[in-house]
Amino acid sequence: MKSNWNVFIAVCVGAVLGFAVGQHIGAKGPLGTPIRPAQANAPSAAVPGADQIFKVAVGDAPQKGDADAKVTIVEWSDFQCPFCGRVIPTLEQIEKNYGSDVRVAFKHNPLPMHPNAPYAAKAAIAAQNQGKFWQMHDKLFEANNSHALDGLSQEKVDQMARDIGLDIEKYKADVNSPATAQKIAADQAQAARLGANGTPHFFINGARVSGAMPYESFKTVIDAQLKRANQALSNGVSRKDLYENLIKDGMTAPAPAPQQAPPAPPPAQARNVEPGDGPVLGSKNAKVTIVEWSDFQCPFCGRVEPTLKQIRDTYKDDVKIVWRNEPLSFHPNAMPAAKAAMAAAKQGNDKFWKMHDLMFANQTALSEDKYEEWAKQIGLDLTRWKKDKESPEVAALIQKDNSYGQSVGADGTPSFFINGRFISGAMPFDTFKTVIDEQIKKADEALKKGVKHDKLYETLVADNVKSAGSAPAVAAAPSADQKYDVNVGSAPVRGPKNAAVTIVEWSDFQCPFCGRVEPTLKQVMDEYKGKVRIVWKNQPLSFHPNAMPAAEAAMAAYEQGNDKFWAMHDKFFEKQTDLSPSYYEQVAREVGLDVSRWKSAVESHAASSLIQSDMNAGNAVGANGTPTFFINGRKLVGAMPFESFKQVIDAELSSKVAKK
Repeated sequence: MKSNWNVFIAVCVGAVLGFAVGQHIGAKGPLGTPIRPAQANAPSAAVPGADQIFKVAVGDAPQKGDADAKVTIVEWSDFQCPFCGRVIPTLEQIEKNYGSDVRVAFKHNPLPMHPNAPYAAKAAIAAQNQGKFWQMHDKLFEANNSHALDGLSQEKVDQMARDIGLDIEKYKADVNSPATAQKIAADQAQAARLGANGTPHFFINGARVSGAMPYESFKTVIDAQLKRANQALSNGVSRKDLYENLIKDGMTAPAPAPQQAPPAPPPAQARNVEPGDGPVLGSKNAKVTIVEWSDFQCPFCGRVEPTLKQIRDTYKDDVKIVWRNEPLSFHPNAMPAAKAAMAAAKQGNDKFWKMHDLMFANQTALSEDKYEEWAKQIGLDLTRWKKDKESPEVAALIQKDNSYGQSVGADGTPSFFINGRFISGAMPFDTFKTVIDEQIKKADEALKKGVKHDKLYETLVADNVKSAGSAPAVAAAPSADQKYDVNVGSAPVRGPKNAAVTIVEWSDFQCPFCGRVEPTLKQVMDEYKGKVRIVWKNQPLSFHPNAMPAAEAAMAAYEQGNDKFWAMHDKFFEKQTDLSPSYYEQVAREVGLDVSRWKSAVESHAASSLIQSDMNAGNAVGANGTPTFFINGRKLVGAMPFESFKQVIDAELSSKVAKK
């Protein structure tokens, strides 16, 4: 997302693909540092983090295997995470090959971008209370791996409980028990202390393995840990004390990252942003107006809420905050929550903020039932609220906010404009403070010069735009020596085989930025007709629930011809919000596929290995976010404007001419 594209990459890589490679990125924050200091008698670092030993308590986690096993694997997982599902066959292979030498303990870390994960975790704990955790575990992952959109809905999960023979009355009581929620919170707190920020995350006798790594990566660590265990046993340690002995000197938290010079601050940016007439917190005559674009399901929007409260407490009447909506498409609860909150706003500004506070205080519980419960709690006229929530007027207000936000550069959440000065992301208080203090000083000077309060915002914004510049910095094209060896392989291709310029694109059918760049790619193909070809590679991101099924549907179409793939590709991007199994089949018919053959390929996941190969290849060259392009090997990241593509393409064409 320009500066916001960097945010999107951060979210994608850290919150998703980072989970598969063992790192975590916070929105607008720095990359987590892989921890690899040497440790005596530790296994070799074939896997990042495997050369450290952590002190990881098993506690009362459900376990599979011999209690006195030589190797204990403690896993943090999320039932809706596709990478957690993907690693299940690897764990089964480990159990088969190592037998009684290995046991596995399961811990919960339902991630905020997976709306069905918390309930699934509660259901698994309720099943554990009746001695049937692993039966429920297997059913939950089987349902999630099926890619069914409602596979982990509360109704489906409750049916699983019946299917495995649970006492349903006790099950429901346990699901809703505070003790169950506390157990999940305790697992998550332990994960946070250990730096296990993504899923799946493993500690093998305390040695970290992060992500859905291949069997060989686990084997390397397990074999090293077996040697440690055998050495301890030969020194007289008993089997029952073995695990505690092996981890007793382990670390209880990741080592701090080495001190580095802080990066240079980005150049100041400002936009002529209209506050609009949305919900407001603060005085009408505030010296500083903060216009915020936010999303009720975005974890980073939730993370910045205490900072905004600190701002209000510190600056009181000098600062006001204006809310504008930007529900992101990959947050399924964001749009319904925005409608519920804006319907509350129709009954008063204070009602909006009460609903707002309840939503952020209960981000993982967002649901229609909760919105209604909260509407009653804050004293809304329920009949009117329900009508407004579904009204075209409220939908239009949200769409207006969203569209306007995109036009001024608020294309990530949270985004802030402080008297027009742009701040992107869940930044700390001091970052806001620097800008607010500057703006209060400017406001005081303007007021002394006779500027009226009703003209103050307009005056300050104009001055900020003039002094800082309103346009974001244009991303420079990669230099000629920054080329990557990107293999085209047998991927779908659009354009002539002998084109002078090849653009290899890693993309995701549900990614809004991938959709946004499509007109640019069409412009490229039109203006460089015959000179450019585009190669498609799959990078379905895990927090886009429709991305993997859509990729499998499109690649199943590719089996019937390159042109069939592109026909399906175009229709998927034309109607990104319609992605669903029924829509894929509708498109399959529309583009003239042999539907029976196509359905067989989809249902057998015939393309899964090809898609995984694309993802692995993308990760290897740093295409961890979408869209990422390689133009004759030169990297271009994000939904960049035509001019950015043109600059690289023209350079490549000139180079070709010069060589002739």
